[in-house]
Amino acid sequence: MRVLVVRQDNIGDVLLAGPAVRAVAGRAEEVVLLCGPRGRAAADLLPGVDEVIEWCAPWIDPEPGPVEDADIRRFTGMLKGFDRALILTSFHQSPLPLALLLRLAGTPWIGGISEDYPGSLLDLRHRPEGDVPEPLRMLALVEDAGFPAPADTRLRVREPLPDTDHLTGGSGYIVVHPGTSVPARAWPPHHCAEAVRLLDAAGHRVVVTGHGDEKELTALVAGEDGLDLGGRTTLPELASVLRGARAVVAGNTGPAHLAAAVGTPVVSLFAPTVPAARWAPFGVPLALLGDQQAPCKDSRARECPVDGHPCLSSVDAGQVAAAVEVVASVEEVSTG
Repeated sequence: MRVLVVRQDNIGDVLLAGPAVRAVAGRAEEVVLLCGPRGRAAADLLPGVDEVIEWCAPWIDPEPGPVEDADIRRFTGMLKGFDRALILTSFHQSPLPLALLLRLAGTPWIGGISEDYPGSLLDLRHRPEGDVPEPLRMLALVEDAGFPAPADTRLRVREPLPDTDHLTGGSGYIVVHPGTSVPARAWPPHHCAEAVRLLDAAGHRVVVTGHGDEKELTALVAGEDGLDLGGRTTLPELASVLRGARAVVAGNTGPAHLAAAVGTPVVSLFAPTVPAARWAPFGVPLALLGDQQAPCKDSRARECPVDGHPCLSSVDAGQVAAAVEVVASVEEVSTG
């Protein structure tokens, strides 16, 4: 049985699909993952994936290009030859546009989560209840499709990861990751820099990580007290750096989920623009900081709609440093 599993948005979203992918891999002969360009690096890290198809869905990507007939025809051709398809989506996304293309490609069985009437587009219309964590929400769909959950439902990455001791000087540090893809989810940079200073003063080695486009930010945050790795790691190397940390400080962004996928505790600076019950780092010791009842709650805002960004600016560096001590101690007890 050749199964297409779909998650078409960002790195974190693809990582959260990992338990569902492993469930499908437990019974399928071949698992092909369809992702978008923003999630491709994470797709290559997921255990259980035999092949990756990359395509930018204009109904998913936040900066979509025009819908072109030739591109849709080419993509529909790429979708031929699957026995089943499982479309994993966020609560605000619809599986139906892709289901239509899969029908045109001849896919005989399609499952997805849909509040909208699917007509003949879905064979399985799964309808979850409540604010369950996103990995379990996707896992429930594939279980409903006949793929039992794996014994371990935590997030995972493909092994082995590269050795990054030459970048970090060895394990046992704290990672601060100040960047986010959405500005409304970012802890203010001067708060991040102050947290680095406090953690260094407390005797911790601090490593600051970031994308290649965030080098100015990571340099500011690292200052004289942190090791700046901004733009110096691939995603597998970043996973290795995060694995070597005692704890990771990050906003609601892909590297927070990558930290969870390698088993590292997370201090999460979480803006309530989406529900933490669904999107907080899953399966690891966690400190959730930020005003979860702020006016931006559930707004899905990309830019903060409230002057002063109070949901996160109200969290000071001292609170973060204290939370690091707590989650790092939990991990040490659990692994000691």
